[in-house]
Amino acid sequence: MPTAILSRQTAGVRGKALIVNLPGKPSAIRDCLDAVMPAIPYCIDLIEGAYLTTDESRIVAFRPKA
Repeated sequence: MPTAILSRQTAGVRGKALIVNLPGKPSAIRDCLDAVMPAIPYCIDLIEGAYLTTDESRIVAFRPKA
């Protein structure tokens, strides 16, 4: 469902952990992660966590140009 991302709009940082609330239904989780996953590697960069890569055939990570 394309509106699944609207049902869980909370994310935050605690220490060096990124916390993203997701819905309970597996198909809604997929929709939400498809929407937010491109930004997650950059969020982890900002909190100085491990460098994350993505399978670019599935999701291209957003990272601003230096």
